[in-house]
Amino acid sequence: MAEDSLNQQFAALHTHRVQTMNPVDLGVNIRQREYLVANADRSRFPKPGNKVPEFVLPDVEGGSVVLTDLLAKGPVVLVFFRFAGCPACNIALPHYERHLYPGLTARGVSLLALSPQVPEKLVEIKTRHNLSFRIASDTDNHLGKHFGIVFSPTAEAKANAEAKGSNTGETTGTGTWELPMPAVIVIGQDGIIRYADVSPDWLERTEAADILTALEPALT
Repeated sequence: MAEDSLNQQFAALHTHRVQTMNPVDLGVNIRQREYLVANADRSRFPKPGNKVPEFVLPDVEGGSVVLTDLLAKGPVVLVFFRFAGCPACNIALPHYERHLYPGLTARGVSLLALSPQVPEKLVEIKTRHNLSFRIASDTDNHLGKHFGIVFSPTAEAKANAEAKGSNTGETTGTGTWELPMPAVIVIGQDGIIRYADVSPDWLERTEAADILTALEPALT
């Protein structure tokens, strides 16, 4: 039996939440996502033709991930996600492991997933799902801010989280509530963006098949 698409799985997650989640918490979650969709500054999002800045980021398993080293081997696909405990991220990354990573590997393309969470906490998502691709910490949201995809929660969402004893800064180890919107960026070997897709609503993300299709121009 074929696996549901990524966004079908997110729709199922939302349906489950509607049926089981505290209505107050559900409402806050929905309004936060709606706010981001309505207010995201899309003019700052990464676009084809933009140059990606050089970066050296800590790999969650030790050592560093260097953009120039990745590009020396071929094109690169960056996947930005929120943090290791994010329910939607725990759907998306294993899905990409099954449906994106094999196709990228066959084409000589590197896949790198990025979150601002500190490495010692972020590594949990890699070990939990036995992910094959590299995961690195986008320290201080450096790249996320460059690409204009970093957001802070609304006052309502922050107050609701704090009332439940939740603190994003403690969860990520960064001391800040800032997180990246999910995003996929395809980089050619020349360091130029060929494709970019940002999802202000974190329950909507780029399908693996769309990434593989968008990758083709970067291979020529």
